[in-house]
Amino acid sequence: METSLTVELTLDEVCEIAELPTEVLITIVEEGVIEPSGDSPNEWCFDCYMLSIAKRASRLHRDFDIDWIGIPLYLDMIDELEKLRSENKLLKQQLGRFLLD
Repeated sequence: METSLTVELTLDEVCEIAELPTEVLITIVEEGVIEPSGDSPNEWCFDCYMLSIAKRASRLHRDFDIDWIGIPLYLDMIDELEKLRSENKLLKQQLGRFLLD
């Protein structure tokens, strides 16, 4: 039996958990960094992944003074870098096994 647990969070809950002002989270959504379901801020539903992205976006903006409009590009580059590092690690492990044989 396969089960999937999805947590839905409101705007206020995300702001509280991520320690973000409401205006900042609204900006993150308006700039397309995350796309909650719902038509207006009062109806928005976020999942845990969006919470994580919002926190990461806020840190990038704060720590590196990156404009909100550029945040999605930086997030994409970070994700790609993490994928490449993971792939590189796997390939090194495979190569190591090949060389030991």
